[in-house]
Amino acid sequence: MCRHLAYVGPVVALGRLLSEPEHSLVHQSWEPRRQRNGTINADGFGVGWYADDDPVPARYRKAGPIWSDLTFADLARVVRSGAALAAVRDATRPGADGEAAAAPFSDGPWLFSHNGLIRDWPDAAAPLALGLPPEELLQLEARTDSALVWALVLHRLRAGDDLGTALAGPVRELAAAAPGSRLNLLLTDGTSIAATAWGDSLWYLADTLTKRMVVASEPYDDDSRWCEVPDRTLLTATPARVELTPLKETPMREKERS
Repeated sequence: MCRHLAYVGPVVALGRLLSEPEHSLVHQSWEPRRQRNGTINADGFGVGWYADDDPVPARYRKAGPIWSDLTFADLARVVRSGAALAAVRDATRPGADGEAAAAPFSDGPWLFSHNGLIRDWPDAAAPLALGLPPEELLQLEARTDSALVWALVLHRLRAGDDLGTALAGPVRELAAAAPGSRLNLLLTDGTSIAATAWGDSLWYLADTLTKRMVVASEPYDDDSRWCEVPDRTLLTATPARVELTPLKETPMREKERS
């Protein structure tokens, strides 16, 4: 499993979100409090952030543990942004993909992370992969289940789906094709956030006074305003609002007709 976090709000130093809080994402890399599967997230990490007047985010990713990267600590201290997505990784299987397998994945204005796994990978997901255009399959960044999930989401985004719809469709399809999968997805375009709770913890902190929205695998502090998202739920949020929509599995027969 993994831990991830997305933020949209006033400009802050990345360290205020990722390393300074008592139970920060950095701390969660070796001691998560609410992770349901796995105990350590040392198989890579990444952070993506948006600069003023530039819709395409920058990324910094590495294959090793976040706590050992002094460059990240320095970046987090000085880089400031009004929107970011970061993740620490616990690899489902050993692999040679290195930082290419570390979230966030990116294309155009979007940043994406997957916390979970696809059961019976890769066999169960093969029919969905075959539904993608060959050129999109050839552009996969890594040979991992998360990279394929991103390809399925990205295909919908490019077709014009909004953030929430782009997540909900693949989650339903993958849950039907590979029962028992854990599909906590996180997506942002720098303005809005969409996420799914499907098999692991998900929380959000909505601060209407400062117009700040944080969506994370688990709270990074003990602020009483953190709210847990029920399992099998789609979250869509901006700094001004949050909506929770129950997710239902797509029956296999409907999937086969589509």
